[in-house]
Amino acid sequence: MFKNRTDAGKQLAYALRKYKKEKSLVLAIPRGGVEVGYQVADFLQTEFSIIITRKLPYPDNPEAGFGAIAEDGSLYLLEEASQWLSQEKIKKIIEEQTQEIHRRIHVLRKGRPLPELADTTVILVDDGIAMGSTMHAAVLVCQKKQAKHIVVAAPVADERVAEEFEQIVDDVVILEKPAPFYAVAQAYHQWHDATDAEVLQWLEHNKKSNHFPITRSRSE
Repeated sequence: MFKNRTDAGKQLAYALRKYKKEKSLVLAIPRGGVEVGYQVADFLQTEFSIIITRKLPYPDNPEAGFGAIAEDGSLYLLEEASQWLSQEKIKKIIEEQTQEIHRRIHVLRKGRPLPELADTTVILVDDGIAMGSTMHAAVLVCQKKQAKHIVVAAPVADERVAEEFEQIVDDVVILEKPAPFYAVAQAYHQWHDATDAEVLQWLEHNKKSNHFPITRSRSE
């Protein structure tokens, strides 16, 4: 188990040490993935930013989801989604989560675009992977933007989901795959839902660090 997200991030960073000599970009999924991602980027001394993806929650069970959408509109839907929800309901939920994505881009990334991903090794980081929908959406963004090498990394994940990612990305680094898997929180002694304020705090830490500033694009 991990003491907290900082502890998990430092352990994950060490497991990713082979990327320390390679120019790479760490993209964390807010909110929980940012504290972990910061530790990885700090250890690798590489560029750090955030990629906004949102779970598409079931109306009667918000903790569960039928897919996810990313900030560029990339959509990942479970095959059974249409069996449980009408197209009209699915469209409404997508619109609601798109609004939240826009809010997070404005608040957390100050409206700046993603860094350039083409021909880049991108390390996608979250604090854990349960169903994997938000990570799938992030992978779709990287594929569309022609990232050279895509790495999915998290301290903990469901084993079946981790195997799914092994089929679609270049590398998967997961520290723990507990069985049975109930939730990401089961791998942490200290767990809470991260806030916008905490995310902004870690991004501020990043600005003061020695590695690249957040959301630096190659056109800047």
